[in-house]
Amino acid sequence: MVMRKTSRIPGFYKLSVDERIKKVQEFSGLSDEDIEVLRNGFSLRQMDRMIENVIGKVEVPLGIATNFLINGREYLIPMATEEPSVVAAASNAAKIIREGGGFKTSSTEPIMIGQIQLIARDPENARKEILENKGKILEMANDQDPTLVALGGGAEDLDVRIIETGSGKMVITHLFVNVRDAMGANAVNTMTEAVAPFIERITGGTVYLRILTNLSTERMARAECVIPKEVIGEEIIDGILKAYEFASSDIYRA
Repeated sequence: MVMRKTSRIPGFYKLSVDERIKKVQEFSGLSDEDIEVLRNGFSLRQMDRMIENVIGKVEVPLGIATNFLINGREYLIPMATEEPSVVAAASNAAKIIREGGGFKTSSTEPIMIGQIQLIARDPENARKEILENKGKILEMANDQDPTLVALGGGAEDLDVRIIETGSGKMVITHLFVNVRDAMGANAVNTMTEAVAPFIERITGGTVYLRILTNLSTERMARAECVIPKEVIGEEIIDGILKAYEFASSDIYRA
């Protein structure tokens, strides 16, 4: 009889580190090489290839939050934190939430936005020129990352806004890039850098910033859950609702 895989592992916190690692390996199918990285991390030589001027490393404990049921699938969630009780609290909350069917999640397409800041003598005409050359700009952007394009991503659209600032009008081009599973900063920044000279040429203006925006309004992820009231009781439900109203009404809480 095949055992159904589950993230519900009673007493996980009581196990030794080696026993926990074994449980995680059985659940996830990690290789022995993967486990070796978990145990020992990266060497200084490997880290010296990642960033500049390496002299050491700062380590943070990596724990596993159990009990997560997400879209009908079982997950063990790795959490890197130095703060006590966070992993335990997440595991306990997931245990309660799975009583109501677990988490339901959804997401939009992974679109990140690159901004190109242009100062032009005639902002309206600059906007017109950029939009008329939209196809060429998108083609130039996608030439920078053929691998991303081959994976179904790449620059898909652009928009141009004229904003009023303390130093006059600025023309801001938004480049919308489908970055697939990547965070996308490198791809987006490379694309905005590449198209900036062309935008200067067709508008006669000067480009300053060309960079990813961290306000990712086109890339949204949502999670929701329903907790049966008999699991936590009406008093706790009332407290949660009041905490929500507090956060909704006060930016210092939100």
